[in-house]
Amino acid sequence: MKETVQDIIRFLIEPLDRIENTVDTLQFGDPQAEVTGIVTAFMPTQRVIEEAAALGANLVIAHEAPFYSHHEAFGHTLAGDPVYEAKKRFMLESNLALFRLHDYIHRYRPDGIMEGLIEALDWNGYVTEHRPVTSIAEIPPMTVREAAAYVKERLGLAFVRVTGDLDLSCSRVGLLAGYRGKGDVAIPLFEEHRLDLIIYGEGPEWETPEYVRDAVYQGRSRAAIVLGHAESEEAGMKLLAKRLQSRYPSLPVQFLADEPIFRII
Repeated sequence: MKETVQDIIRFLIEPLDRIENTVDTLQFGDPQAEVTGIVTAFMPTQRVIEEAAALGANLVIAHEAPFYSHHEAFGHTLAGDPVYEAKKRFMLESNLALFRLHDYIHRYRPDGIMEGLIEALDWNGYVTEHRPVTSIAEIPPMTVREAAAYVKERLGLAFVRVTGDLDLSCSRVGLLAGYRGKGDVAIPLFEEHRLDLIIYGEGPEWETPEYVRDAVYQGRSRAAIVLGHAESEEAGMKLLAKRLQSRYPSLPVQFLADEPIFRII
């Protein structure tokens, strides 16, 4: 059975009622085009979209936007910028369809991006509660240093950033994927859920990390591991690829990741 771009989009959003004012839109491509292959990605970088086209895929499902802002309208302000124009031109000339899947997948129950992170960490059996922006896990006791090493190994990361006492024994962990490390989101979780450790993707450095610093100075048990935005969310888009392959076995489906954006030198 032939599947169109719109058929795939319908499958992605059908677990939920339609979301108003969502950033999840078909940003390039014909919704009635027959799908020949699907690529999922955290970020539709130039490299990722070129690799997708080379693989023969004509639908890219990306978690983030192609033009460097959460809101699509920002891209229009870049008109004339050579990087923007080259990327836009490639998308149009390659006839790729690009659907952004951000709001819907975060509102799956449980959060589809969080599910991928938890599966990648092999912590499914330790989760005690899924909440809209966080999941709580009761893991076997380990030090923050050991937890950081474990996370690095499971996610295949070159580094993570850690704040707090590295020798603190932790077992109650809060997980926050993406840009949820902000103070107003992350800090209250320590007390509300009696957490030793929070693991999150990204957030202002002067908020949650500074809270942890003051807490440790006061003799309180607090620590945080910062993964990076992509590093915390790529596993969710990888899990989505597996689910799409199961749903559409006749279509080639592949997750693509670019190189880490930051390096330590």
